[in-house]
Amino acid sequence: MLRKRRPLDAALDANLQTAGLDPRDAGFARAIATETLRRLGQLQAVIHTFVPKLPPQHRAGPTLEILLAGACELLFLRVAAHAVVDAANEIAGADNKAVHFKPLINAVLRRVSREAEAVVAQQDAPRLNTPDWLWSRWSADYGDDDAHAIAAAHLVPPPLDIVRKSGAGTFPDGHELPGDVLRIAEAGRIEDLPGYAEGCWWVQDFAATLPARLLGDVRGQTVVDLCAAPGGKTAQLAVAGANVIAIERDPARMQRLEQNLKRLKLDAELVLADAREFAPPERVPFVLLDAPCSATGTIRRHPDLPWNKSAADISVCADGAVELLDAAANMLTGDGTLMFAVCSLEPEEGEEQVGNFLLRHPEFRVDPISANEVFGLTDLLRNGALRTLPCHMADKGGMDGFYAARLKRSAV
Repeated sequence: MLRKRRPLDAALDANLQTAGLDPRDAGFARAIATETLRRLGQLQAVIHTFVPKLPPQHRAGPTLEILLAGACELLFLRVAAHAVVDAANEIAGADNKAVHFKPLINAVLRRVSREAEAVVAQQDAPRLNTPDWLWSRWSADYGDDDAHAIAAAHLVPPPLDIVRKSGAGTFPDGHELPGDVLRIAEAGRIEDLPGYAEGCWWVQDFAATLPARLLGDVRGQTVVDLCAAPGGKTAQLAVAGANVIAIERDPARMQRLEQNLKRLKLDAELVLADAREFAPPERVPFVLLDAPCSATGTIRRHPDLPWNKSAADISVCADGAVELLDAAANMLTGDGTLMFAVCSLEPEEGEEQVGNFLLRHPEFRVDPISANEVFGLTDLLRNGALRTLPCHMADKGGMDGFYAARLKRSAV
């Protein structure tokens, strides 16, 4: 991930499938990689304290990564020092470059085990673990205090939120959140949880459940769900009684959506198509567009994002959303409703996107969201739109960062 900028999930899946690890060891490997990236800035600072100048990668191979993972195990996963050092030496010994740096790895990790707790205690963890390009943006957009709170929320492994399909069924133990959402602190393997195989629930963060709810009563109405995979919002709309047309252009993601609906025993019309080119048989009263974006609102679930994306990615995503919004507007009836959502913290992908849309489409207006539509959680509302931050509901485990605006076309 660090060298090739591959998404962490893809890199883990590719490597763990070929490693032949049992589920427990595979889970531990995933935990090491995830927590190392969650604490990458701190760990880099710790290593630099003991080794001000590391040998270049072309000579040292994976020496730096071995040190980062080992320091993470010692400082944040609380693995016994002898086990960490032995494993690090074994990994280095298997690499034709890192093998020459075993004495360095051994010495640094032993110093980390003895001295680094004091170093970590003096660190500003939220700031160190947030790259400059993101920190400066969040400080400008939300203020220094909220930027720090957002970054602090990213350091806490997120709970698992599931949405119950109905009041009946088998469900894991968890904490009740509004809207049939159940929050589970330590879920383990999802497929092993009660009710999964029976299709009693699906995984969806609390914040991600709100945009579909904000469409209001859709029973018996046709709703086009654009960029629909993996299907959480499609499932919500189907449970609410809507006639859902789910659009997805990626065949693999469409297959996942189809499998999820099959497990949940829910129906929707699935269309493999580019949302920009799709036209429903007739105009519809509701369109939900959860647009592809930089996903900076999901960093607590994907700690690789700050390190494998840049400000340029935000501009690319924002440009792509313009076409999607214009296409969505053309699908609506004369008084139809377009719900636009992104799991991004960046105004270019949210607030500014909507502002520019309204300039292009003066026949639309923002239909303000009221507090009672978000269970009285007024902190989640800003200028008539939904704006959730990872630090919201921090005492209950936080939530993903989302922006959503309800756009209403005036009857013509």
